Amino acid sequence: MKMVKRLVPVLFVFLLLAAGIIINFSYKDEHQVKEAIKNELDLLKDLDSETTQKYISYQELFPDATEGDNLSDQINEVFSLFFRKFDYKINEIKIDKNRKNASASLELTTIDARSLARDFATSLLKQKIKESVSSGSEENIHSSKSLEAHYLILGHLLKTNEYDCSVTRSTIHLIYKDSKWEIKRDYSLENDLVGGLMVYLSDPDILSPEETLSVYFKTLKKMDLEQMSSYLGVDSIMNTSDTAKNSIAQALVEQVHQNFNYKIKSGTTNNYISTVTAEITTFDSDSILKDYQTKLDKYLSSADAVIDGSQKRYTKSLNFLLDSIKNNTAVIKTDVDFVLINDGASWKLQDDTNDLGDAIFGTLTDSPLETE
Repeated sequence: MKMVKRLVPVLFVFLLLAAGIIINFSYKDEHQVKEAIKNELDLLKDLDSETTQKYISYQELFPDATEGDNLSDQINEVFSLFFRKFDYKINEIKIDKNRKNASASLELTTIDARSLARDFATSLLKQKIKESVSSGSEENIHSSKSLEAHYLILGHLLKTNEYDCSVTRSTIHLIYKDSKWEIKRDYSLENDLVGGLMVYLSDPDILSPEETLSVYFKTLKKMDLEQMSSYLGVDSIMNTSDTAKNSIAQALVEQVHQNFNYKIKSGTTNNYISTVTAEITTFDSDSILKDYQTKLDKYLSSADAVIDGSQKRYTKSLNFLLDSIKNNTAVIKTDVDFVLINDGASWKLQDDTNDLGDAIFGTLTDSPLETE
């Protein structure tokens, strides 16, 4: 009995020592895991380009883009801008018994990646629309498909826009290799480090059909004469073969710039096809033609019309039309249905429709511009 009493203090001390060793080992492992994470993520905070290249696959952000040359400078600048607000907080670390694997739950602070992705989708669509009516070379027409173009757009957005911060909860996995802890890199970690940007950029519904149609409208309103003629398929009234017709076409474009507006009223989507109804506000072409016809009839009934001859009568008729267009203030509103197709990457306005051109120019698509 005395022997047992003597052993109790010894065992107690032994247990304390063993517990201390276990706690020390546990603390040491946890400390090493934490340091491994900090060593890597602090480099992202410091905008280290080599670390960025380890974790972020440049091609993975835009898998559908074509490869380009000399991308390093643009890419490094983009990620430097993206990670300038990057921060993290390590919450909980778990280490398995064999000390071969560990995980850590983190809170990652990045800029609002969803807003950035929406702005990117909008800018890319605008560029594609402009390129579709460009008269430039084949290389320029397809430039929006290049990886370089994608990063230039992203860089421009990061330079010119101020984005809020968002917090992403993430779990980082580590392995114990060569006597040290290493972070396992995978798609999920890459996506988390950029606040979900990779997933948002690949979302075919990042812009809804209604939002997509709005981009088409806003881009159209800023088009010049040649672009609008090509895009709307109304070459018959945008004929610029002579000075008089060119002036009339320019006046029509100015009418579009002044009066064109839209209101999205409704939309229905069935799988990859969507029909969006929009109220289109534009100049009243009937009012223009009525005013023109009144002026022309008055002139033709005068003696001057007989004296002038056919060529001068034709010239004056064009001047009457130009005057009617320039002085027009009447507008008209029309509901138009637009069909959009989702090709798995994004929503696009159906190519084979001229509904928008007809809605904007109305009866002027069969105007006096076509005859002499």
